[in-house]
Amino acid sequence: MRLALLTLALAAAAFAGAAFAADRYIVVQSTTSTQNSGLLDYLLPIFTAKTGIEVRVVAVGTGQAIKNAANGDGDVLLVHAKAAEEKFVAEGFGVKRFDLMYNDFVIVGPPADPAGVEGSTDVVAALQKIAETSAPFASRADDSGTHKAEMKLWKEAGIDPTAASGGWYRETGSGMGQTLNTGIGMGAYVLTDRATWVAFGNKGDYGIAVEGDARLFNQYGVILVNKDKLANVKADLGQAFVDWLISKEGQDAIAGFEVEGQQLFFPNAKGE
Repeated sequence: MRLALLTLALAAAAFAGAAFAADRYIVVQSTTSTQNSGLLDYLLPIFTAKTGIEVRVVAVGTGQAIKNAANGDGDVLLVHAKAAEEKFVAEGFGVKRFDLMYNDFVIVGPPADPAGVEGSTDVVAALQKIAETSAPFASRADDSGTHKAEMKLWKEAGIDPTAASGGWYRETGSGMGQTLNTGIGMGAYVLTDRATWVAFGNKGDYGIAVEGDARLFNQYGVILVNKDKLANVKADLGQAFVDWLISKEGQDAIAGFEVEGQQLFFPNAKGE
């Protein structure tokens, strides 16, 4: 009888332990660039080995990631649209926003360069030339961080490109990889984050046409979703991930990620 009880107790303990281990995961709502570039595939095993916490990533456009997190479908938000991130926190969905890392956007284009913008470091002037020449331009048009940045730049250029939707301005409604494929297929210019472009495997004869403008700066932020607003948030595990990302160890790991010998993300957390 004692042996049977002991066996049952051990089995129950093993089951409880397995259930606890299975529950040690978080969901991170993130942008496609962190996934497509290979950054998360590089970072997450380091974090998991240190903490035992599994990280499950939902990689979508920034706008959708923010909506998903606000619906309670994530524990941590890692995206790149600062104004939208600050609004997420101000509305009580996020605890606190931290700068995490940055890189930049570039405009890539075909070798024929129909708008004559190759080598430009003035992104607004380049967009104006693209519009003036009706050169094809492919936009994500998906409320992603990249799309938000693009529309801000068009506004600075004094142009509403959506008025030419279906003409020279093509709205894909797709992620960065698919938009690059579409743009390259039609000989269009495309605004992309540099990390995705460097890691992209279907460049063909395309190259970077416009880069180096301070207005192409691309800041990423990380936010713990607020458990007081969304009760299912795994606040302790999520906070552990945020803390690691902004720590020296996490920042060094971000700096150490390279593709083709190029550092793609530059850590700039203040380590609060």
